[in-house]
Amino acid sequence: MLRPLAKAAVYNVARHTPHLRPRPLNLTFSVTYVCNARCKTCNVWKKRVDDLTLPEYRRIFDAIGSSLYWATFSGGEPFIRPDLIDIVLACYDRCRPSIITIPTNGLLRTEIVEGVARLSRLAPDAKIIINFSLDGIGPRHDELRGVPGNYERMRETYKELKAAGHPNVTVGIHSVVSQFNVTEIPALREHVRREFVPDSFITEIAEERLELDTIGCEITPTADAYRAVVDDLVADIDATPAAGLPALVQAFRREYYEVAHRTMVEQRQVLPCYAGLASAQVAPNGDVWTCCIRAESMGNLRETGFDFLKVWSSTRADELRGSIRRGECHCPLANAAYSSMMSDPSSMVRVGWRWITRQLFRPNRLRTASPLQPPAPAASSEAVR
Repeated sequence: MLRPLAKAAVYNVARHTPHLRPRPLNLTFSVTYVCNARCKTCNVWKKRVDDLTLPEYRRIFDAIGSSLYWATFSGGEPFIRPDLIDIVLACYDRCRPSIITIPTNGLLRTEIVEGVARLSRLAPDAKIIINFSLDGIGPRHDELRGVPGNYERMRETYKELKAAGHPNVTVGIHSVVSQFNVTEIPALREHVRREFVPDSFITEIAEERLELDTIGCEITPTADAYRAVVDDLVADIDATPAAGLPALVQAFRREYYEVAHRTMVEQRQVLPCYAGLASAQVAPNGDVWTCCIRAESMGNLRETGFDFLKVWSSTRADELRGSIRRGECHCPLANAAYSSMMSDPSSMVRVGWRWITRQLFRPNRLRTASPLQPPAPAASSEAVR
């Protein structure tokens, strides 16, 4: 946690100094659009591009260097790629991220269980977060994900991976809050607590994204409906005993929920966005985006000889950063929000105050069920499919 906080001041200065372009701390690599689910909140499986190859990823990681703190490998379903773990290890060897996050729908049991075991063994210095998607209880999850038996198959994979007990692996549950399930989230949270006992439980708002081909699909819940979810999640955080680093992570999570709701209500950047500075995303075909919401390319890595810094310092990249700085877009994207919170002094004051008061006034009522421990600011991507 100290490493990203130490660089936060650099990103804050860079946001107001157009020609200062520090390397990103947080990168998401979408390794494929191919997916074996047909979710109501995502149409990414309809898209087809020429995916970057393993040798191409190696050249990209060489160009990025060791500035990364947090790397996410998403999809589609990332474990569909037979070389996924090789790609992640190439990033680990060349960029040395402290946190590696992989979201999954949990359908490919063998690939997930064996792949994570290999990754855990060969990337011992990284904290590896595997987030399983769960949007409903039992058949309701199958309905929302478009795959009969998805819930049971995911549950079996989850249980096997959790039982493996890899020392550097966090196994969590991630739920997409959409208009289809927004009223069901409190019950789902309690179900997760009882039946899964995950290391973390995180949520993300379903958004209309160019990346997911969901523009005009009306999948986002109303602000009023989401407020009820926020109140439930915040109450759960406040009632869960925590101290030290877990309490700090909870403070970040609490701040994010409030920011996400305010963004929906006020329809503006209530949190100064550092996408394109502290965070970015690499699409499967090599396009570099400030974020997956706008999905506007700074440049293509194949077209620049895989020179990430050439794309990062391009005129187009500066234009997109200027647009973001002027508040010409807004969204509650979780992945970018955590980097932005760490780079924003006002947010850090609020998070720090919550953390300090949490140490002084800890809840003294323990829950009857095992408390959920939140992850390092990640998740998602919380761009979990």
